[in-house]
Amino acid sequence: MLKGFINSHSNMCILTGAGVSTESGIPDYRSEGVGLYARSNRRPVLYKDFCNSAEIRRRYWARNYIGWPRFSSVKANIVHEILKKLEDHNKIRCIVTQNVDNLHTKAGSKKVIELHGTAFKVMCLNCNERICRYQLQEILDRMNPNMAGTSEMIRPDGDVDISQEQVERFKIPPCGNCGGVLKPDMIFFGDNVPRQIVESVRYNVEHSDSLLILGTTLTTFSGYRIALQASHARKPIAIVNIGKTRADDLAEIKVEGRCGDILSRIYSMIDQHEEYMEC
Repeated sequence: MLKGFINSHSNMCILTGAGVSTESGIPDYRSEGVGLYARSNRRPVLYKDFCNSAEIRRRYWARNYIGWPRFSSVKANIVHEILKKLEDHNKIRCIVTQNVDNLHTKAGSKKVIELHGTAFKVMCLNCNERICRYQLQEILDRMNPNMAGTSEMIRPDGDVDISQEQVERFKIPPCGNCGGVLKPDMIFFGDNVPRQIVESVRYNVEHSDSLLILGTTLTTFSGYRIALQASHARKPIAIVNIGKTRADDLAEIKVEGRCGDILSRIYSMIDQHEEYMEC
């Protein structure tokens, strides 16, 4: 059925979540028994806490600094690669991703909308100046020459666990343009998706012929809203995910399983003229 769904649509909107990135080694938050919430008592930093507390910012950036080399080196997986091929053959209108890991772009996809921003850019909360996250890492290297450490558990946003001693001696720079506070250019819990991103997603869903949802429970409303819009517009919806999602009752097709396993099983060969899908 999923094979038929993909073959019968040529202007799909794809919505991806953490279940796509787990197959590259980045854990999600909510998977039962194996998600970050199940393995750790830590929770993501809230937007208001990051803005209001210098100590929370110091802790966040210290952990992010240690985790960055590993997080930034994660490679795209078979799901990203298959979506890139489908995009190349004009099956996909856009890929809306809730992930901040840049893996769709690493795979070569061009039609990507980063719903929750990206960990690969840093912004100033005062002047909105943006710099590359790699550039910030070089600055942090110079400011913290004795800072070193590794972590066994990486988080979906690149954060890791480190000691309180490491946090206390960590130095973070102000914005080089205005001296303001630097923050990853991504949506923290409690923050709002920028209006221009919301409007871009809405436009693309409106002009698509279907919605394929991959690897997300749609727990956050920013993702669920996309499924609601597609349903209200009577766009066909298909879902691939492990476990229930908020949009199960909106979908005409629901496949339980790992996205990589499902897509690679139905995807056989693609060339410059046609797609061939097998059961």
